Amino acid sequence: MKISLRSAIVTLLLAFAGGIAGVWLGSQLIAQKPAGGGSLHDLVHQQLSLTPQQDDKLHVIEETFAARREMLEGEMRKANAELADAIRGSETAGPEVEAAVHHFHDAMGRLQSETIEHVFAMRSVLTPEQRQRFDDKIAQALTTDTE
Repeated sequence: MKISLRSAIVTLLLAFAGGIAGVWLGSQLIAQKPAGGGSLHDLVHQQLSLTPQQDDKLHVIEETFAARREMLEGEMRKANAELADAIRGSETAGPEVEAAVHHFHDAMGRLQSETIEHVFAMRSVLTPEQRQRFDDKIAQALTTDTE
């Protein structure tokens, strides 16, 4: 079955939008400063009065996630390059385009899943009181409109 160039472009735009959503989720949960001020990292390390043991555990969790995130973001860039090559070399959204789109979606989905796992791993180190503040920051990051 042949797919039109228009369908290929729509697929590309959807893949790109999905990628942006995945990167946004990761940035909102981990590094950026959502409305209301302060990043999640700042909250955890500067406002939750961590014990030295908690700080050590969180440091290991964060290092592990940073390495995985870097690898998966590289995989997403590789998939985007494959998609660009496939579009350049195709008249229709054929198997090469579809394979590149699936590659990108797979990497993006793994990044989103690992970001959520990372949040729960960090959460498991916190006391109930710390966890409540952490959860509030997560909820704020996920529900704040970006403009």
